[in-house]
Amino acid sequence: MIKKLTAEFLGTLWLVLGGCGSAALAANVPDLGIGYIGVSLAFGLTVLTMAYAVGHISGGHFNPAVTIGLWTGGRFSSKEIFPYIIAQLLGAIVAAALLYIIVTGNGTDIGGFAANGYGDNSPHGYSMYAALITEIIMTYFFLIIILGATHKNANKKFAGIAIGLALTLIHLISIPVTNTSVNPARSTSQALFVGGWALAQLWLFWVAPLLGAFLAGLTYKFLGTKK
Repeated sequence: MIKKLTAEFLGTLWLVLGGCGSAALAANVPDLGIGYIGVSLAFGLTVLTMAYAVGHISGGHFNPAVTIGLWTGGRFSSKEIFPYIIAQLLGAIVAAALLYIIVTGNGTDIGGFAANGYGDNSPHGYSMYAALITEIIMTYFFLIIILGATHKNANKKFAGIAIGLALTLIHLISIPVTNTSVNPARSTSQALFVGGWALAQLWLFWVAPLLGAFLAGLTYKFLGTKK
């Protein structure tokens, strides 16, 4: 079990460090900024690379919503849910702490720190309801893809690629709305350092991804593709 939890810790750490790091450090650099497309690719690449690096150890969740979706779909043991989520949260928080040191290393403050938000804190001013629907739908399809790509009848050698590209696409769609969460651990780690509005709005980035993942798991059970 300790090996699985270590893999989840490292995978989530890399996801936040690479994804949120690209947003906080490289997205808006004058003349060289990678923009939304670059950030979307960074998030997708973190999952793709860690899926192949440690996915064979822990299953490569790196996300409480993925853990809940796999459990709902009959792919994961209930007794491992809490330890997995704790490992994911710890990995995300350590990554955010490292990013804080790096981002403030040139004397600037952390700014938005790639935190997720809605209303005035949405990148383009989208409402709470738009954010809620977006996060539910994006997480739902993320889990549908994960459950399908890792199914016993699928070619699992390419699962990491499908899942990484799915996360890239999700970010391309939803960064303007919420800065894209679909991952409560990622949202929590950034909110802890931003404080204020980010912590006040964090509830949505737990409720929506977990609900979307739960519904996706039920969908796969309904389709009769449990394993």
